[in-house]
Amino acid sequence: MTTTQGSTRRVGLIAVHTSPLAQAGTGDAGGLNVYVDHTARGLADRGIAVDVFTRRPSADVPATVTVADGLRVHHIDAGPASAPKSALASHLCAFYLGLAAHPAAAQVDVFHGHYWMSGWVGARARRKLGTPLVQTFHTLARQKNASLAPGDTPEPPLRLAAESRIATDADAIIAPTPHESAFLRREMGAVDVHVVEPGVDLSVFNPRADRAWAPDLLNPERDAKVLLFVGRLQPLKGPDTAVRTLAALTRDAAPDDPPLRLVLVGGPSGNGHGVVDPPGLLALAAELGVADRVGFLSPRGHEDLAALYRAADVVLMPSHSESFGLVALEAQACGTPVVATDVGGLRHVLGRVEGVEGGGTLVADHDPKAFAGAVRPYLSDPDLAAAAAARGQRRARSFTWQATVDKTLEVYDDVLARGRSAAHGADRAPVARGACA
Repeated sequence: MTTTQGSTRRVGLIAVHTSPLAQAGTGDAGGLNVYVDHTARGLADRGIAVDVFTRRPSADVPATVTVADGLRVHHIDAGPASAPKSALASHLCAFYLGLAAHPAAAQVDVFHGHYWMSGWVGARARRKLGTPLVQTFHTLARQKNASLAPGDTPEPPLRLAAESRIATDADAIIAPTPHESAFLRREMGAVDVHVVEPGVDLSVFNPRADRAWAPDLLNPERDAKVLLFVGRLQPLKGPDTAVRTLAALTRDAAPDDPPLRLVLVGGPSGNGHGVVDPPGLLALAAELGVADRVGFLSPRGHEDLAALYRAADVVLMPSHSESFGLVALEAQACGTPVVATDVGGLRHVLGRVEGVEGGGTLVADHDPKAFAGAVRPYLSDPDLAAAAAARGQRRARSFTWQATVDKTLEVYDDVLARGRSAAHGADRAPVARGACA
């Protein structure tokens, strides 16, 4: 264990809608879960006591789970356990009241909200307890609404208003890229914004091939080229574009080209049910004549996921919006070229940053022909694929969770050096009025 020399001794991480204990890729669990989990463990390893506050997902989950020395996850009752993410705004008052009354909440030095609902709760707790709030949005409604997938649902006015208020009321904001930092300052009036990039665990995500089953699982024919999609099956992530890309590549293939296969790793999420869930995607694949070329795998833990990355030829990320893009970073660390949409954080993860080029190709739009054109060279030119793999590995080495935690701690210490926020927030209007005032 490494001890910290700063002023932060205890941190409260708020993750209302999903727990770091949940498997990424299932339900609403994704990059946020991975981020909170690694940050919490890294802080605890530095001698910081960490309390994670999240919503109770089922009646049989213990009130508190001790994950490691100094790291506890507390489950707060807030609405029915089965309530979908889209309904949780109605239960934020209950979550806030549960958190404010929790004995651990009164002991933390700083709250760190993850996602807008957690920021809403943290802002109220900040006023009640006088505890500073650091906020990470993970996704922003304004950016998501500006690039909606076909059939996707716009984020509601409530979220837009809440994010705008949190951006100006939080004591500090952590953004994953300079692009999001600039957006928060320019479009949302945020002042104290710090760029802290997420990391990748290079002890897990690396080019070492140590899972012999992975090629057979992805490619039972052994002679096919494999395209891999990893993520929640929802319109935002564009799994339908992945299927259409497979069809475009198959349609234009030469007679002597190896067969192609697309494997999607993840589960349906949100409004993806009945649209881009496995039955919906298989129906699309059948319509395009490639149903026999498409396979599905359930979400996997990091060790197994790394093996799947290594066994694939190209990883597809046709997202309509990404705050960062951990999948692209993990795939690059494993030496697999990535073809992704040129949006948000993907531009930062795959593009040239500080002279280091990413290991893949950015595509300007969601045209399957454009995606196919970007994928094809990696399938046909081994030297090009090897060069991209080497670039990706170099790029990934510049992102570590150790650096993420170190920089996050610096933000906490800076906020605490400016004093607790009871007086700072006393003259501000409430975040909302009503039952949980």
